[in-house]
Amino acid sequence: MAPFRNDVVIATKFGFKDGKPSLGTDSRPATIRAVAEASLKRLRTDVIDLFYQHRVDPNVPMEEMAGAVKDLIREGKVRHFGMSEAGAQSIRRAHAVQPVTALQSEYSLWWREPEQEILSTLEELGIGFVPFSPLGKGFLTGKIDENTTFDKNDFRNTVPRFSEENRKANQALISLLGTIASRMNATPAQIALAWLLAQKPWIVPIPGTTKLHRLEENLGAANIQLADGDLKEINDALSNIEVQGNRYSEQAQKMVNR
Repeated sequence: MAPFRNDVVIATKFGFKDGKPSLGTDSRPATIRAVAEASLKRLRTDVIDLFYQHRVDPNVPMEEMAGAVKDLIREGKVRHFGMSEAGAQSIRRAHAVQPVTALQSEYSLWWREPEQEILSTLEELGIGFVPFSPLGKGFLTGKIDENTTFDKNDFRNTVPRFSEENRKANQALISLLGTIASRMNATPAQIALAWLLAQKPWIVPIPGTTKLHRLEENLGAANIQLADGDLKEINDALSNIEVQGNRYSEQAQKMVNR
C-alpha cells in the first residue's frame, strides 16, 4: 500500500492476547499501545486511520480502553476509534470518553439482531456501521447447499448454521433472493448487499473475496436500487422464514461479550 498510502483507508484491530482469539481478550491500555506501535511498524505508516477494539474485554473498563485510544489519537498515531461486536451500553460508555467513528459487527439478511437496539444507538450517536459477513459467510450467494463440502480448515465447519441439516433448511432464504435477483437481472449476492445498503445511508458492508470477478460482482450491488415494494416483499417473506442454526459455536459465542 505504500505507493498509494494517501488513497486508502487502513483499518486494523486490537483486543486479543497476542492477536489470537483462542487466548482470550486483552484490551489493557499497555497492550493497546503495544499493538498500535507494532501495527505502525509492520504497515510502514505513521498513522492508523481506524483502530478497532476487536471484542469487548469484560476485564477492562470501557473508559480505560477508550482512554487509551484517545491518547493515541492525541499523539497522531490513530485517526479514528472503532469497536466490533459491542452492545449498546458498551458503545455509549466508550463514546463518552472518545467518540466512536464506526462499529463493525455482523449484519445481513440472515442475522438481523442489530435491528433490535444497535442501529438506533448508532444513528443517535452519529456512528457508522460496517457489517461483516454481509453475505452470510458465503451462504447468501446461493452457491452453498446441503451437498457443499468445506476444506477441513474452513471456519464454517464449526458453525452450527452450516451443518448439513441447517444448510438444507435455510434454502428458503436463497429461493427468495434468487426470485428477486432474476427479476432485477442481478445475482443473489448483489441483492443481499443492496438490501443492506438500503437500510441506512451510513452502512458500509465489507464482503470478503479472493477473486476479482467476485469483487466486481459485489461492487455492482451499489448500482442496484431496491424500491419500497422490493424491500417490503423481502421483509414480508423474511417474517415467514426462521433461519436455522446459531451463527457461532458455543465456544466462539463466549467471545461475544457485549
